[in-house]
Formats: sequence, structure tokens, C-alpha cells
Amino acid sequence: MVAVSNTNPISNQIYLDLPNDMYTPLAPKRVESPTLLALNHNLLKNYGLDCEWFEGTEGISYLAGNGDYSASNPIAMAYAGHQFGHYSPLLGDGRAHLLGQLKISDEQYIDVQLKGSGRTPYSRGGDGRATVGAVIREYLMGEAMAGLGIPTTRTLAILGTGERVMRDYQMVPGGIQARAASSHIRVGSFQYAYAKSGESGVKALADHLIEHHYSALSERDDKYPALLEAIGIRQANLIAQWMLVGFIHGVMNTDNMSLVGETIDFGPCAFMDEFKAGKVFSSIDREGRYAWNQQANIGYWNLSRLAETLLPLFDSDSEQAIKIAEAHLQIYISTFQETFQLGLKAKLCMTSDNELAEDLINSALPTIEREGIDFTLFFDALTRHAQGESDAELLSLFSSADVGQAWLSQWAQERDSSDEALAAMRQANPALIARNHQVEKTIEDAMERNDFTLFHRLAEALKTPYHVSEENRDLQAAPKPQERVLRTFCGT
Repeated sequence: MVAVSNTNPISNQIYLDLPNDMYTPLAPKRVESPTLLALNHNLLKNYGLDCEWFEGTEGISYLAGNGDYSASNPIAMAYAGHQFGHYSPLLGDGRAHLLGQLKISDEQYIDVQLKGSGRTPYSRGGDGRATVGAVIREYLMGEAMAGLGIPTTRTLAILGTGERVMRDYQMVPGGIQARAASSHIRVGSFQYAYAKSGESGVKALADHLIEHHYSALSERDDKYPALLEAIGIRQANLIAQWMLVGFIHGVMNTDNMSLVGETIDFGPCAFMDEFKAGKVFSSIDREGRYAWNQQANIGYWNLSRLAETLLPLFDSDSEQAIKIAEAHLQIYISTFQETFQLGLKAKLCMTSDNELAEDLINSALPTIEREGIDFTLFFDALTRHAQGESDAELLSLFSSADVGQAWLSQWAQERDSSDEALAAMRQANPALIARNHQVEKTIEDAMERNDFTLFHRLAEALKTPYHVSEENRDLQAAPKPQERVLRTFCGT
């Protein structure tokens, strides 16, 4: 049942329960002439809301920074963070305002945050604004993740501000993203609470997180170590899912790691074209810290920084507290390994555990890397061949038909041909991803020509990445040499 939404549904602010130094009460900055560029009808439907208020004058003004915020009490959140391994004691929402929550059910609330909504005390010299291009990227990447079934923040709406902002020595259209997330608490939130208030601040934040997102732990005597373990399990599953579809987050700083297991902050992220285990896209990741094959290690490193803040809640004896933390962090490692290996087996339609099957599984990614094969095209073609199509398209991806045939013959001996395995294989191998060159073309069309045709088409297609309609076949194609995206940027 879709609820009629002709009044503002954002009227709650759960973060006011936190210590005052965790946030600054602050309304967004007004903009010149806001316009609604895109509204996520599908997401609102999932929330049980219709679009009436969001598409009206009041809703547009509210999401653009020009509304009445007395009921929801907007805030800018404070947090610290390790950025590329270097600690910054104060970061915070430098261009974002957390308006409040949508009440989805008696027990579920969804944060609504504006990004690009003006300067805050945490702006550090920035203008507090975003470009239309940056919010388009956030929208499309969130929809891609949602379509793939990967936990993610999403975009409720993107708005034009009617103003222009300076980026790369040129004036470009300004935009605002209305982001929906289960939570905006990050590892960096705990780092800030620990530095600012010590054990009392960390305890308040941990209790808040348990109350709203890990309520099953609330009655346990060991709820704080159990919280670390539960966060680790969610994070391990999330990163394994990223890697299994060739996704590279690009900036896995501790201030960009959500503690509810959702993908957050789509900046210089990208899906790989040709597979390279050490692939990096982000222009600021010069040392490859956040490469595709480093993401699991960084997840553990980030969780270790979280554990450091929680130690006082584990045991009054520091050595014993460290032992407790180390024991609970181990579940992250085993969870990632299991999720990734099971996912890789599903992608290859293999269920056997014999030595030959294991060798084939372990050699699959090195093989396609050596051959320079497109990650998504390979697994999609393999899936369609497993379902009965010709092997011609798959073989065409190899450097020579003989090399491909040799690999395919080995695979055919070990693959599982059951209906269940084939169904799992299809669900593990998307036919469509948010291709970098398509995303860039979408941004270019919108920024330079105010043309959102490709944006709407791509956003719709990404809802069903395991089935591509005939009219969207071109969206599957790997980039031509002149279309290749070699670097992605933060978008701030």
C-alpha cells in the first residue's frame, strides 16, 4: 500500500540523542532558483510513499535548501578519519546537511541528507556546493548497486540550484543530491567521539548504533564486542559483493565507511572494464592503496581503527581488551573469504570441491587478466554459453580461439549443469553495469546540453542488470579506445 504523501514526511531527527559535540545544528543554505532534475519514483514506492509532495513546490524547495526546517532540525555531523592512511582529527559534513528521517515503519527510519547544500563549520575552505555531474554520478552508482542487490545508499532526488560553481577553472551548473541512507554513522564518527569525549562518547555512539541498527545485541552482556563482530560481518559481505562485480570504491577512508554495511560516498568509484587485479581509477590514489585487490585488506584495517576506539568498552584491562578485539575481528576475515569464494564459484557455475575444480576457480581471474578480457562481458558470455548459446562470443574475447578453447574445455569438465547452479550463475553475473564511459557521457549531456535523455535511460536499465532489453544492448558494450575512462575524480 502506497501512502499518500501530500505533507512533509521528514519530521524526525534521531541524532539529537547523541552528545552535542557530534553535530552542529544547521539549516541548508538557500539557492537561487531550484528545479527538480530527477525524482527516484521507484525508491519512494519501496518506502511506501507517493511522489505528490516531493514533486510539488514545497517539496522541491525543501530538498533544495529553501524550506522550513523547524520540524526536522537539520544538522551537519562531525567526524574524524584516516584519509589514505593519514589521520585528520576533524572532517565532518563539509557540504552536507542531514535533514532528518523518513519513517518507513514503526521500527525503521531512513536518513535524508542533502549534499551540495552549502558551507558548514566543517567545510575547511570549500564552497559547500556540488555540481550536477557529481550528483548524477551518485544517483547512477546507487541505482547500479541497488539493481545488483548490493546494500547501498541511494538518491531520492537530484536538483539544480540555478547557480553555477567553479570547478577546474570553469563555471558549471550546481546541483544538490537528496541522499537516503540507513545511517550516516561511520568509523570516523567513533574516531571523533573517542578523541573528543573518550569512553563516554564512544559508549553513547555505540548504544545509539545498537538501538537503531543492531537491536538484537541490546540484551547481550558482550554487546560491544558483538557489535564490532556484527559490523565486520556486514562489511566483509559488502566488500566481497563489490569485488565480485568488479567494483572499485576508490576512496575507502575511515570517514567513508558506513557502520551498517551500506556503500556510501560514490566519488572516484568505477566498475572495471578489462580485468586487472591491481586496478585503480581514482586520480588521488597514486599508490594504489584502494585498488580492487586491496579492498578486503583495507576493510580490515578500517575495522581495526574502529576496534581501537571500542577497547575501553571491552575490558578495563587494556591487554585483555585487545585480545577480545582481535578475536572478534577474525570473523571479518573468514566471512570475506567464504563470501568471495562462494561468489566466484557461482560466477563459474561450479559446485565441486575436488582439486581440479579448485585449480580452475583459482586460475580463472589470472587467466582473464592475462588475456586482457572485459570482466563483465566474460562472465555474461560464459553464463549465456552455459545456458545453451554458442561459444563463439566467449571465444572471441580471448587472444586466440585455441587459448579460449583450451580453457573452455577444462571448464566444461568441471561445471555444474543443474538448473539450480545455472540460476545461481545468472544471478551472480550481471549483463549490465554502470559503464564508466556511459556515466561520463550522461554527465556530459546533462552539464553541457541540459539533456537528461541518457541519464533516464541508463537509470531505468540499471534496475534490471541481469536482463537487458534489445533497445539497451548498446549499454552493455565495452568502451572503444577513445571512450576509455582512465581516471575518475572525487567530484567535490
